[in-house]
Amino acid sequence: MRRTAIMFAGFVMLSTLGAQAQEGRSEISLQGTGFFTRDTSGQGISRTTTDTGGFMVGYRYHINRWLAAEGDYGFDRNTQRYFDNFGASRVQANVHTFTGDLVVNLPLPIRRVSAYALAGGGGLFFDPTGNAGGNVAGAGSQGRGAFLYGAGADYALSRHFSVRAEYRGYVYQNPDFGLAALHTDSWTHTAQPSAGIVFHF
Repeated sequence: MRRTAIMFAGFVMLSTLGAQAQEGRSEISLQGTGFFTRDTSGQGISRTTTDTGGFMVGYRYHINRWLAAEGDYGFDRNTQRYFDNFGASRVQANVHTFTGDLVVNLPLPIRRVSAYALAGGGGLFFDPTGNAGGNVAGAGSQGRGAFLYGAGADYALSRHFSVRAEYRGYVYQNPDFGLAALHTDSWTHTAQPSAGIVFHF
């Protein structure tokens, strides 16, 4: 919980910079996302995850022509499924993603299109819903630190609006919700393609 609060505070601090930013250097984005996590196994336990979708909001500040700093919050809901010799367990959870990254703008000789690559870190916070059929007794909320990388492109519609297509990848340790019976001691990867709208100001 403390880790999530720290990440959220960092996101708010980064967003606050926008109020002081110079005209034309700031942007706010809203994107619809996919959330696809690789299956993994370890400690005699296999783990799979349902594919799902969600949304992401972000603030980006352009430090100069080539470099920008960004903070984002994302929300998804999926179900982690664990299989071992004794049967199967399911935990449905809301996944809150808090990240910060640096964005490098890439030269692309196509009118109205600007491409970029990004790298950074943050955390994924798994909060069990407690819904019937997706709950394990004793499963608690859990945060996982993550490495983030990605790339994307914006297509300018006007001076203040663009559409964005983006891909993000997260690398992090599998959640076990504080239960030894769900601990795989393994790492996984989540692919997050997205598309949405950007407002420049």
